[in-house]
Amino acid sequence: MKHVFTISLLATGLAAGLSAVSAANAGTIPAALAKARDLAPLPHGWLVLDKNALRLVDAAGRERASLPVRGRQLDVRTDSAGNTLALVIDANAERAVPVRADARAGTLAALPALPAAGYGIEAACLYRDAQQLTHAFLVGKDGQAEQWLLDGDAPARVRRLALPPHVKACRADDAAGTLYAAEEGLGLWAYRADAEGAPARQPVALAPPFGKLADGAHALAVVPGGVAAADGKGGLHAWRRTGAAWRAVPVNAKGVENVAVDADGRLLAHVGKGWKAVPLALTAAAPEAPLPVVLPRTQTEPVARAGDAADDPAIWLHPRDPAASRVLGTNKKQGLLVYDLQGRQTQLLEAGRLNNVDVRQDVSFGAERFDLALATQRDENSMVLFTIAADGTVAEAARLPTELEEIYGACVFRPAGGGLDAFVNDKDGRYLHYRIGRAAGKFTAQVVRRFRTASQPEGCVADEASGQLFVGEEKRGLWVTDADATREPRLTMVLPVGGVLKADVEGVGIYRAAGDGAGRGYVVVSSQGNDSYVVLDAAPPYKVRGAFRIGVNVTAGIDGASETDGLEVTSANLGGPFARGMLVVQDGYKRMPDGPQNFKLVAWDDIARALGLD
Repeated sequence: MKHVFTISLLATGLAAGLSAVSAANAGTIPAALAKARDLAPLPHGWLVLDKNALRLVDAAGRERASLPVRGRQLDVRTDSAGNTLALVIDANAERAVPVRADARAGTLAALPALPAAGYGIEAACLYRDAQQLTHAFLVGKDGQAEQWLLDGDAPARVRRLALPPHVKACRADDAAGTLYAAEEGLGLWAYRADAEGAPARQPVALAPPFGKLADGAHALAVVPGGVAAADGKGGLHAWRRTGAAWRAVPVNAKGVENVAVDADGRLLAHVGKGWKAVPLALTAAAPEAPLPVVLPRTQTEPVARAGDAADDPAIWLHPRDPAASRVLGTNKKQGLLVYDLQGRQTQLLEAGRLNNVDVRQDVSFGAERFDLALATQRDENSMVLFTIAADGTVAEAARLPTELEEIYGACVFRPAGGGLDAFVNDKDGRYLHYRIGRAAGKFTAQVVRRFRTASQPEGCVADEASGQLFVGEEKRGLWVTDADATREPRLTMVLPVGGVLKADVEGVGIYRAAGDGAGRGYVVVSSQGNDSYVVLDAAPPYKVRGAFRIGVNVTAGIDGASETDGLEVTSANLGGPFARGMLVVQDGYKRMPDGPQNFKLVAWDDIARALGLD
């Protein structure tokens, strides 16, 4: 029997999504709720957690249903249709139990408990991400914690994470993507709730001598525009959130044992023998419009090294069987990896610390023709050239030294007269334009042009249809110049950092369908600063067509992508979902489960639909 957890909850949580909840609760707190340890508003009622049961009561306080449980840590999410998912800790079993609640029908239905964590669960809370997927955080007394995805046929552990010891409560601000942890004795912390991307932690308020939160935080609630917490002495505190900063705001209540919010987002405090509303001058900021999300169709096997290892992909197209094409990927702690389109590794070439890789096929050197991949080798400051056989087998062919001191990024270009040009850069901004040739059966390299960016570059791509070279400067933006070695390399800014493009600027690729010519096509850029991908026209005036994120494919069990370094894109018909081409991106954080980095494969058709492209 499948454990169906798909709820399709569309609200943004109690802090920002309570407009979907009926106003029947507004202004009144039924007397029957007085003894509740914890409570949460529902459409047409309340969920109440007391000593021995989770109870569903209507707006007048009449009990409609109950589940016997010695529970704690009630949290809920409700959608615009009134569907509610609750989470409560079964204190006897030390398991987190999801519960479906329907106040209109008067029903409570416990779903299977989440798998045993292997430690006592001290706190638990729900989180709704930007993709509208529902997650649960489970926190142990010693700081062990896990994040679980509740959508799908069964819950899936997204990641393990470390939180402070002695966390008494947690809550998530869905709109801000923030997980709050109330640490007994020390204070209130804010963590990044999204599993994708670099972990982040900031103190909101601390106990003396670092702050004024007496004996740390013991209970908390996300309210519109900020967060509120009760300290260990019964004092109540609130903070207004502005970006990544929190500022204390006045709030007057003493003897507070717990806090919650009502249907209108009002702060409720449990004081003495009951619950009361506490005036709080906070308003929610208008949320930013979310970027569209596309899902990966498949992913590669993880690389064989932990940490920041995978970096840049390239695509080789099989000359006769597109489904037999290959994805090449660098492991900058080991070498070059080769994958099939199902993500299975077919080769590992231990060539050392390779950073960027690019591929060109049918490269002519007089009567000789090769499919070639070129990668930068960071230990030797060299270019490593690989040949690719007709069956997709990759072999190292040459190591070509460079003048650079910290070689970094690279891309290649086939000039009209034959041969191969390579653009390689240094962390200091220098670009060297090399002409790769053949002499006496060996590959050679000669510098034919030099230019530079003002600060560190990395990704670049040469568009052979237009003769343009697009160059990413990590902190400043995307530039364009002429790829022709005979022309002056004047850099022109195409898309500066600061708007849709967020630093660091990393991987760059060209999508150009066969026969489109130089007047059409798209540039795809990794906007690492906000874990997104920007698409713009490949021809002046380089109009931005939109940006998107790569999210979780729940059905396939594939996590999203974040902190992408390199990417590559092709318009070739690779069959199946990739009939209009494919985008391959490096994923900086492998989740579901945690593991070494890998590469995600995305259908271009999905991107085109999300952004309304031709």
